[in-house]
Amino acid sequence: MSGSSPLSPILAVGSVALDTIKNPFGEVSRVVGGSATYFSVAAAFFTDVRLVAVVGEDFADRGAELFEGRRIDLAGLQTVPGETFRWKGEYGFDLNTRETIYTKLNVFEQFEPTIPDAYRTSPVVFLGNIHPRLQLEVLDQVEKPHLVAADTMNYWIEGAPEELREVLKRVDILIINDAEARELSGEANLVKAACVIRAMGPSTVVVKKGEHGVLMTRPCEGEFFAAPAMPLEQVFDPTGAGDTFAGGFVGSLAACGEMSDAAMARAIIYGSTIASFAVEEFSLDRLLRLTQEDIKERFGLFRRLTYFDEG
Repeated sequence: MSGSSPLSPILAVGSVALDTIKNPFGEVSRVVGGSATYFSVAAAFFTDVRLVAVVGEDFADRGAELFEGRRIDLAGLQTVPGETFRWKGEYGFDLNTRETIYTKLNVFEQFEPTIPDAYRTSPVVFLGNIHPRLQLEVLDQVEKPHLVAADTMNYWIEGAPEELREVLKRVDILIINDAEARELSGEANLVKAACVIRAMGPSTVVVKKGEHGVLMTRPCEGEFFAAPAMPLEQVFDPTGAGDTFAGGFVGSLAACGEMSDAAMARAIIYGSTIASFAVEEFSLDRLLRLTQEDIKERFGLFRRLTYFDEG
């Protein structure tokens, strides 16, 4: 990926879900969630997004309410008979521990991503946290994208390792959390883990460390960029924070159209900025009220947080 012309739109494939979330501060039931939802809403602050996912008949008009007025094309959002993917989780007091009460795949269990013809030339592709077999099916349907970014999870690392390895060979950027990086690489040290994963295919590995920030390999061999998380007085709901980060990160890269060191570092800070808003309220509530001015102001705070004068 080179040049400085915007690469738009982003093709985003993943899950749209109805979440029930409980934590010490309250509880919400059947709010819209899912990896593709958080990613698309975040990325749409920077560029156009083409969403491919599946929902059930119970999703009704929620999508129109959620996505209306945003730079998100829903021609690839399938509605089929049955119930939408549902997840329920409960957080402990420090919000770092989470128990999954249930996961009901429902219509998502039979999801076969069909990429509309108009989407197949999308210059940027984001493969959300779905089965590696489905990620490969998406890659087989698109035409030479300039940039492919992907997410995965422990479940696929353990349950579909061979298919995941095939995905990694065709991915430019892998975005995963620290536990996933350790399991995938077999290395406890995250610097070593990122190097091992790069050898599997991705030129860039972005390791999310939650409240401890982000570690990213640079395109140059052996070089890294690290950024802290924004210190917040109130963290209310971390659900979807990682997908929100990915949306801001990939959206920023697509908008600027390059992968220079400066562009990658800026994208990390933009991703962290958007994610810092997402955790302030339940579900997508804060993101849906977010403005470009809000983003600009907090991005400036992040820059001051990480800047120092050698003199």
